[in-house]
Amino acid sequence: MQTRTASSDEAPAAVDGPLYEARRKIYPQRVTGAFRRIKWIVLFITLGIYYFLPFVRWDRGPNAPAQAVLVDFPNRRFYFFFIEIWPQEVYYLTGLLIIAALVLFLMNAVAGRVWCGYLCPQTVWTDLFLTVERWIEGDRRERMRKDARVLTLQTVTEKAAKHAIWLLIAWWTGGAWVLYFADAPTLVKELATFEAPVVAYVWIGILTFTTYALAGHMREQVCLYMCPWPRIQAALTDEEALNVTYRYDRGEPRGSAKKNALLREQGQPAGDCIDCLQCVNVCPTGVDIREGANLGCIQCGLCIDACDGVMEKIGRPPRLIAYDTDLNIRRRIEGKPTRVRILRLRTILYLALIVLVGGVMLYALATREASGVSVIHDRNPIFVRLSDGAIRNAYTMRVLNKTREPRRYVVTIDGLPDATLEVVGESPSADGRALVEVGPDQTQEFRVLVTARGTLPPAAALPVTFRIDETTGGGRATATDHFKGP
Repeated sequence: MQTRTASSDEAPAAVDGPLYEARRKIYPQRVTGAFRRIKWIVLFITLGIYYFLPFVRWDRGPNAPAQAVLVDFPNRRFYFFFIEIWPQEVYYLTGLLIIAALVLFLMNAVAGRVWCGYLCPQTVWTDLFLTVERWIEGDRRERMRKDARVLTLQTVTEKAAKHAIWLLIAWWTGGAWVLYFADAPTLVKELATFEAPVVAYVWIGILTFTTYALAGHMREQVCLYMCPWPRIQAALTDEEALNVTYRYDRGEPRGSAKKNALLREQGQPAGDCIDCLQCVNVCPTGVDIREGANLGCIQCGLCIDACDGVMEKIGRPPRLIAYDTDLNIRRRIEGKPTRVRILRLRTILYLALIVLVGGVMLYALATREASGVSVIHDRNPIFVRLSDGAIRNAYTMRVLNKTREPRRYVVTIDGLPDATLEVVGESPSADGRALVEVGPDQTQEFRVLVTARGTLPPAAALPVTFRIDETTGGGRATATDHFKGP
């Protein structure tokens, strides 16, 4: 390659070669300790819920699905145990998304990327895939040795077994996902007998491929390059947030265990870090925590377990790496006492917003009516003048019955004196009131004619309220619109 030096008057010469560093394969080492146990517990709980929740039953009575959690697209319903959400109530989903975001912000304010380290699906499934890899191919050094040498029959057999198990896990991951959209036992039987809808097989294939690719092959690349949360998290954190931190005030200067022990005996400064690289070897993203805050650090705490094991062997106190703050490190250097402030303005604000949004949602859920009504005014013609001089407006009224029993409703209108209301195609009651009937768990449209026979006020559009009242029970719903005239 030929190069030349650009003069001060010339533009810099173009650089030949790749602009990005080639991927360096990471071989995370097995580790034991408190944080590893926490990750095991979270893994078993989260995957257990994901894989088996579709099979949990919940009795909602006759003519209702018996699956506890179900997204019923054909009937446009979402069921979550005793909660049933209709399409008109999509604002509950909005509230859940707001709460999820606030909880994520709160986690970050308290303990950094605790979501990434323990609860993120990418972390959980990658952890599971790594466990399978260690079980079949061995730990870090053995895997590195096998990858460095020429392929043998044993190596090929082990890799084939590993990928087969990965594909099996990925397949069941995709299969479990589609079970949330249909009755799980029925769909499992249909899938096994190849009688399931084609779309089910398509989505299982898509999710099998993505799980296998992301957890088995891309791994840390997802965290480093695809996920936006590390960038967002860096803008949200503050100096009081606990993060997995290398306590350089205690670890520096580094040196071998014998050398540092000798320096301490001589009264010279010596750190606890012996540069063993165990914290790097166990890191699932290959980060050296001693270099400070890093985009690739998911703060899973495995480096804490690895370092604690080394400190125990050399007779030094644990937690050279720990959940700490840079502020506390500076305070220790200055001889000041450290502090951990979980409750501060930022966390209190997040908690308050979570409670507020959650409280509003609970109140709306507890007080929502089992009936609903909406009204749309006809656009053409806006009004009709009858032969006797009366003014008639036409509306399309949609009545919603959320109960499991058919309901009859009395339809009335308020805000327009001397007006009569007629539901086209429906017989009125004996006393002349307009009646409509809606089947169980259904929405039905009716054409409604409103006629004003008295003298109308000068206003071109009068606000009116349509009201439906159950003939049995106290259910009521209202909708507002306008009555228009000349």
